[in-house]
Amino acid sequence: MKKESAKIFDLIVIGGGAAGFFGAMEAAHNKKGVRVLILEKTSKLLSKVKVSGGGRCNVTHQCFEATPLSKHYPRGQRALKILFQKFHAKDTVAWFENHGVELKAEEDGRMFPVTNNSQTIIDCFLREAELLKIEIKLSQEVTRIEKTDKVFHVHCNEQQYMATRILVAAGGYNKPENYGWLSNLGQEIVQPIPSLFTFNDSSKEFTDLMGVAVPDAEVKIAGSKLSQRGPVLITHWGLSGPAVIKLSAWAAVDLHKVHYTFTALVNWTGQPEVEVRNTLMTLKKENSKKQVLSNPLFGLPKRLWEFLCLKAGAEEGKIWSDQSNKVINRLIELLFACPFHIKGKTTFKEEFVTCGGVSLNDINLNTMESKKVPGLYFAGEILDIDGETGGFNFQAAWTTAWVAARTITTTLL
Repeated sequence: MKKESAKIFDLIVIGGGAAGFFGAMEAAHNKKGVRVLILEKTSKLLSKVKVSGGGRCNVTHQCFEATPLSKHYPRGQRALKILFQKFHAKDTVAWFENHGVELKAEEDGRMFPVTNNSQTIIDCFLREAELLKIEIKLSQEVTRIEKTDKVFHVHCNEQQYMATRILVAAGGYNKPENYGWLSNLGQEIVQPIPSLFTFNDSSKEFTDLMGVAVPDAEVKIAGSKLSQRGPVLITHWGLSGPAVIKLSAWAAVDLHKVHYTFTALVNWTGQPEVEVRNTLMTLKKENSKKQVLSNPLFGLPKRLWEFLCLKAGAEEGKIWSDQSNKVINRLIELLFACPFHIKGKTTFKEEFVTCGGVSLNDINLNTMESKKVPGLYFAGEILDIDGETGGFNFQAAWTTAWVAARTITTTLL
């Protein structure tokens, strides 16, 4: 194995993604003349940045207080509450503005570059890395890290690199064995499992309604207290939309345990059952001549309303006074707790996210340094941290990388 001309870098960053670039740039910016190398295992840089937000890059979320921001993370919430005191979403917006990228907030709080193009973020990072003279090596997959004296030896394929500090920002892996080179260093690994996914409906009963969206519904996991509220989309494979994606993050561990076989209950109205019941019973008494199927309630799309009414046993052309209590009770049930028999999941677009990874028990949260290996730091999705969809995972990447970089540069002579 070749050593790169016995050159010893001040910092080797493992991973050419969001956290890796941000950490490398901050380190190089904070200390003039620092020698930084980024090692990327693939032939492409910033690939997740490229596809995020449908190609627009959901940079962060417009939540500018540390504690409320931390509550959007199913795993890592307590750690991020500390870390966001140092660098959070408002700091991210300022950082990008200082580097020529203006961000905008959409109604749901997601923040994107005003260009609506992820290439804007990529170009910013590549330009900054070049200005800071950061070296980048592609197709360099790390297989082993050794430490002798105060120098790390990073083994990649047929090449070996050396540095006095290492920042691991390699992203999440979906198989435990892929973390072997870190567990060999004594780092505890929390089993990686998927987060951010949609639900596959095994019955396919709602397939004809694909494309129907309800802006304010509630989705629950039957037999648990897990639920989320927001837009829900019916797809040809089952259920999607922000409420489902968010729920998948909070329920990731529980759903993994049951092999993604469970019942999802959808409250299409977003209202309590008593309100739904009162509305329908009042109609039966006071609007008896109004046709049921042709007059959707609760702002529901006509296709969905008709489907639920027919499923409940209502007949076309019949008015409310003709409906039996049995039909109305069945309709109330379908409106308030419509069952979907889920078997399996589908990854949400290309934005694969794992929960699990390097245990936070092994990390000094003030510095992002390993408690077991001095000089070894971590940032981004390689850690057992993951957030809801909406820019939260990128924010965790920026924050952990920023804290690690600040620490690293203060320890360099």
